[in-house]
Amino acid sequence: MSVFQSKINRNSESYQRNLAMMKEKIVELEAKQKEALFQGEEKYLARTKKAGRLLARERIEMLLDVDSPFMELCPFAGWGTDGFGTGGTVVAGMGFVSGRMSMLNSNVGTIKGGAIDYATLQKGLRIGEIATENKLPMINMVESAGANLPDQAKIFNYGGANFRGITQRSKQGIPTISIVFGSSTAGGAYIPGMSDYVIMVKNEAKVFLAGPPLVKMATNEVTDEESLGGAKMHSTVSGVSDYMAEDEMDGIRLAREIISCLKTEDGRQETEEIQEPKYNKEEILGVVSADVRIPFDQRELIARIVDGSEFSEFKPAYGSTLITGYAKINGYQIGIIANNGVLFSEAANKGAHFIQLCNQNNTPLLFLQNITGFMVGKKYEEEGIIKHGAKLINAVSNSTVPAITIITGASYGAGNYAMCGRAYKPRFLFSYPHSKIAVMGPDQLAGVMQTIGRQAAEKSGIQYDEEQGKAMSEYMVKEAEKQSNAWYASGQLWDDGVIDPRETRNYLKFCLDVIHRTEFKGAEGFGVFRM
Repeated sequence: MSVFQSKINRNSESYQRNLAMMKEKIVELEAKQKEALFQGEEKYLARTKKAGRLLARERIEMLLDVDSPFMELCPFAGWGTDGFGTGGTVVAGMGFVSGRMSMLNSNVGTIKGGAIDYATLQKGLRIGEIATENKLPMINMVESAGANLPDQAKIFNYGGANFRGITQRSKQGIPTISIVFGSSTAGGAYIPGMSDYVIMVKNEAKVFLAGPPLVKMATNEVTDEESLGGAKMHSTVSGVSDYMAEDEMDGIRLAREIISCLKTEDGRQETEEIQEPKYNKEEILGVVSADVRIPFDQRELIARIVDGSEFSEFKPAYGSTLITGYAKINGYQIGIIANNGVLFSEAANKGAHFIQLCNQNNTPLLFLQNITGFMVGKKYEEEGIIKHGAKLINAVSNSTVPAITIITGASYGAGNYAMCGRAYKPRFLFSYPHSKIAVMGPDQLAGVMQTIGRQAAEKSGIQYDEEQGKAMSEYMVKEAEKQSNAWYASGQLWDDGVIDPRETRNYLKFCLDVIHRTEFKGAEGFGVFRM
């Protein structure tokens, strides 16, 4: 492969202006990352420390191997909602435990007793989905008061999917280990109850469907927490617990011991000597446009994240608004599909063709989204933009090789679908802090609604109020901006986290390492392509 020759002038005014804008976005990202680290009010943290107990993030740190990386997932879940705050009441992510890549899920008991609000439930479901797809053992660090009762109407029906997921993973040979550190009530009790291995910390773990007050109301029986659901009772009488740990550190030790006894996974790819990109990752902040309305060449980003900056482009002279080609990241071959403008029929056909090739040779896909949608207009409708766009969506829908999606700019309309948005089940999906996701851009949305309002007035034979229309247009732009930014999207779990663009290669290396721990095979057939 030939090394890509960058055309970026780092001393240019546009580069420096864009660099400054992106640095502002990074400052915003770092502020929100700090917000996501919140583990409860100081009085609750102090009380926990005084009792000699670990906080949620400390439990993860102690469980991980020395020097293991930890990729936190969905840290901004619940951002901007009226729930329990950014991240909900769990900290979750992937890392190595006893040399085995694992999914870690730690209840934040110092926020509302670890009760589950809507965002926390959705985060848990997404974490389970990732563990299932990538055959990762799950380690739950349990301390939960169960469902947040005021939210029960929103979470009760969907909450059962977490329990279903645990048992289905067990059937597939993907184990779940639960370490119960504190109270685990009602629905929270079923997490260890469904798990393959259960560790309970002596004198701290309390697992029951109903606590002493509710038992008294329901049956008139008087009991205490320890005899009703303590670690000793469950370890010696009920059998719900498999191991009784002396303290929290002993519980963590036992979990590491269990993981070390599991059958090791196959499929880790041996790689040749890996070359780092030829260009400095710091330059990504100047390359990627901070304003989604201003295009940039995705090849410049690709050159800064792939091994040796080498990229073998597929059909470079055809359908030029969609870049397709092969590269390696950390020694793993990957097929890259990246937007360099609106999707025309040629670009859609090219993308569908390339996805078929990647499925044929079992190559995972990386989608780099910066897309305003498909081209519109009489000429393009006559050329069949709908059916050609449908081919690309068909190919994305039926592709069976793992996919990773990163939103590097705009993600609007059906372009989101064609570029493997959330609904199309990429293994991982991340966003850059300046990215936008919506049915269309805010200005376009406001303009369309203003046009519709004007046409409706004409049909009714009344005078269109231009001032009112302008005010409504400005309001809609503000609302659309608010609901299309990266933070709102991440708060809704439309992605698996907002990332610093400079860390793109590290995230991809981690994700590819996870993906290659299971076997995968390309699709042998696709739906009918409308020709």
